[in-house]
Amino acid sequence: MSNIHIQGPTTMGEVVMKTTVGDIESESSAKESPKTCRNFIQLCMEGYWNDTIFHRIIKGFITQSGDATGRGENGKIYGGPFKDDYRTRLCSCGRGLIAMANAEKDDNTFQFFFTLGSTSELQSKHTIFCKVAGETIYNMLELEEALVDKVNLILLYPPRLLKSIILNNPFSNIIPRIIVQESEEVKDSSKTKAAAVRYFNLLSFGEEAEEDKEESVILNKKFRDKGKLAHDHLTDPKLSSQPAVETPELVNKKRKEDRSSD
Repeated sequence: MSNIHIQGPTTMGEVVMKTTVGDIESESSAKESPKTCRNFIQLCMEGYWNDTIFHRIIKGFITQSGDATGRGENGKIYGGPFKDDYRTRLCSCGRGLIAMANAEKDDNTFQFFFTLGSTSELQSKHTIFCKVAGETIYNMLELEEALVDKVNLILLYPPRLLKSIILNNPFSNIIPRIIVQESEEVKDSSKTKAAAVRYFNLLSFGEEAEEDKEESVILNKKFRDKGKLAHDHLTDPKLSSQPAVETPELVNKKRKEDRSSD
């Protein structure tokens, strides 16, 4: 089987993401998406994503991560959301791509996702800035095998991004910020427990579940923020009411509604 799974522009930045499913090597297209790649490299350098869960997994589509604090704090290196940075040479044509998750146009911060299959419906909606390198794509694909309680829609043991190691930094002038880390006590406590994570409705992909809200609050307190879904904490109302990434089902539904209104 060939190791080539995606073709694209010449890459510059290289990062190894240490995860609970193995190493995932990434190559960033710094020339194509400079602002987004700088955001990625700096957050890796600062250790912002250390011990962060993959809080959303849709088999054959995407797996999402990035909200390290569970409250959307400290991860905005530009002081707020930054503009989309996509180029026509980078397309959502297969698995093994890394792109920014957002709620709307020009609303990028720190959440990102891996593509687990073809995601052509996301083209020109999300900035693609990296691709998974070599055979580590098979480790990435292991992310979609996470156990899900299909009755309660809960990720039982969400995979984690443990830390990132920068092998090649195309931005020599990055100065890491001082980020207030969570106490070691909270981190140690979260590692010893099986994190039960609320798994949002796959069709709405980003809207909070209407039922069992009280149960979710209890679970969130129990697992001390680390086991919470990002959208349970973010203060930005856009992210709790709008999908960060639209599923194919939602895209088709919108198309039908547009046709019926014509």
